[in-house]
Amino acid sequence: MINYRFEKIEELIKELQEAGVEACDEIEEFEYGKFVHIMDPESNKIELWEPVDQVFTDMYEGKTTH
Repeated sequence: MINYRFEKIEELIKELQEAGVEACDEIEEFEYGKFVHIMDPESNKIELWEPVDQVFTDMYEGKTTH
């Protein structure tokens, strides 16, 4: 599975749905971010993630990229 980080995931999903992409599930929210899954045209599952950067950075002791 491929994981991509995004900002404003709700807006992204709306744009993708308008383009004919179907989400596999609803957006889930956790203390470290929001997640949703889509399928690409070749049936590869893609995870879209809107991180809460400070929580994520703290989890990995500041060793993240922005």
